[in-house]
Amino acid sequence: MTTTTALPTPARVGSGGWRTGFTGTTALLRLALRRDRVLATCWILVFVAMAAGSAAASQGVYPTQQARVRAASAINDTPAMVALYGRVFDPTSLGAVSLIKLGAFGAALVALVAIFSVVRHTRGEEEAGRLELVGAAVVGRYSALTAALLLAIGTSIVLALLTALSLVGAGLPADGALAFGLSWAGAGVAFAAIGALAAQVTESARTANGIGAAVLAVAYLLRATGDVTGVDDSTWPSWLSPIGWAQQVRPFAGDRWWVLVNLLVFAALVAAAAYALVARRDHGAGLVAARPGRAAAQPRLRSPLALAARLHRGALVGWLVGMALGGLLFGSIASQVGALADTPEAREMIRRLGGERGLTDAFLATELGILGVVVAAYGISAALRMRGEETAGRLEPVLATGVGRLRWAASHVIVALGGAALLLVTVGLGAGFAHGAATENFGEIGRVLAAALVQLPAVWVLTGITVLLVGAAPRLAVLSWAALVLFLLLGQLGSLMRLPGWMIDLSPFGHTPKLPGAELELTPLVSLTLIAAILLTVGLSAFRRRDIG
Repeated sequence: MTTTTALPTPARVGSGGWRTGFTGTTALLRLALRRDRVLATCWILVFVAMAAGSAAASQGVYPTQQARVRAASAINDTPAMVALYGRVFDPTSLGAVSLIKLGAFGAALVALVAIFSVVRHTRGEEEAGRLELVGAAVVGRYSALTAALLLAIGTSIVLALLTALSLVGAGLPADGALAFGLSWAGAGVAFAAIGALAAQVTESARTANGIGAAVLAVAYLLRATGDVTGVDDSTWPSWLSPIGWAQQVRPFAGDRWWVLVNLLVFAALVAAAAYALVARRDHGAGLVAARPGRAAAQPRLRSPLALAARLHRGALVGWLVGMALGGLLFGSIASQVGALADTPEAREMIRRLGGERGLTDAFLATELGILGVVVAAYGISAALRMRGEETAGRLEPVLATGVGRLRWAASHVIVALGGAALLLVTVGLGAGFAHGAATENFGEIGRVLAAALVQLPAVWVLTGITVLLVGAAPRLAVLSWAALVLFLLLGQLGSLMRLPGWMIDLSPFGHTPKLPGAELELTPLVSLTLIAAILLTVGLSAFRRRDIG
């Protein structure tokens, strides 16, 4: 007589109720924490160090109340500065003045990290097929989304507390320090929810990241519009933006704690919409269905380069539109900088930000430098597509044909490098045309275009770092984003924090000529290009030798 023992059957989840829908959340959260332990730690340390360093350095830069009032007036009287960083709500406060560059701008960076984190652990896992394997066990339909949100929320809270402690250690009041940290955390929580919703809309993690970044850009633009149009305070457009809400907490300038409720309520509503979509869509599907492809590939897709260009086409078009709008906006503002800066302090502030020959050239040099950093984000994203194709299992079928590894990888690198160059050309032409139209001197187009293109070698260095990580240490490839944020903060706050020259020089953007206005120096451009070439060569060589997957 044979005795059989029945194995326990996994509970049927997904539509089996609210309670079973969260089964396995703790296990998935532990897994996400383990996967992000290095990356999340790097993000937190970079933000905390920059906040503390800025606060500590400002005590020497603005030792008296009179010095702080002059600096605050220089910022508040310059609409371009207000649009970038926001208003100083209390000119007498050391904390309000010293952390103005990290208020709205820092909140936007924290929000971007939160978006990428949630999309990575939801739509990214689903797209790669790993979430389907996990879902075959006793894991509820809402578990992955909940774990991703808890990870983003927890990281934001830890960042807030450590930032507050570092600011207190730098000598700032505890109440304002906590308010500043929580304003960052509030932005992170709000945009984590936006990332969760974006992950339900589309079937692609890249598209979901793009949607989240687009919402963030609109929020930042609303905040900038509300701050610039107000005389002594922000107007209603700023109150339509989660970034505006984070800024309106006003750390060290009244500490309006109640504004944090706006961020929490907004996050709860958006997250609820994300949960509703999870319960109503099929696994792997999105709210917007992907269009079916052609039954047979077109002849022009026979080469790896043509395939790579096709894969990057949608993202590149979106970036081109955004860069064109950004160039037109900054070009139109540039012609008004001289008239807007009606105080000696305002003129000195703009001169210190970049450039050497006039306020207009200084403003253009500064803004084109910032847009160059933004274009570097495209280079990183495009280079990381290689890793995405590999982890999704789409690389091996291609290599099973006559296509070699080096040829396949080089095709994505060419698209990343060429796409970055095209974006900078678009920025330069847009800014040059708008500036030329405003000044009735279209000869400015060539000068502004050259000022945009000198950013290209630095952008290529970031792309090279990404390719090196993909080739030599693919599990750490996402650290290229940490490198971008580090270089950005070094450029924005390095001199203010009085960091050693060698540390500021780590940023490739610190070596680009500040055109228009400064003399064109070819040596740093050639050096950066050679460094980028070395990084790309080593990365491609490592990719050719390592195991796939």
